[in-house]
Amino acid sequence: MDTITTVQKELLDTIHFPKQEVLSDIEQIKQRIDSAKRAMLLGNSTDNHKVKIIFEDTEGMKMIETTVWGVTDKYLLLKRGMSLPLHRIHEIL
Repeated sequence: MDTITTVQKELLDTIHFPKQEVLSDIEQIKQRIDSAKRAMLLGNSTDNHKVKIIFEDTEGMKMIETTVWGVTDKYLLLKRGMSLPLHRIHEIL
């Protein structure tokens, strides 16, 4: 597996995301959606629980630890108007 680089969520605006889906299995994609919804529930709880998100940009695998505020059909919504394309996320822990 590739080395995973930890990045700050404030740098998401500088990251370039290809249009291709990173997951090849439909079950993995369904699991990612379930994980995204769970992360949103944790983020909107009174504790504002953070999750680790492993994603892939044009340079390789990266990870951020942040609070998820919302989920759309295409994006995870984070603090300060930041977003992360769902199709580039490998895993939400």
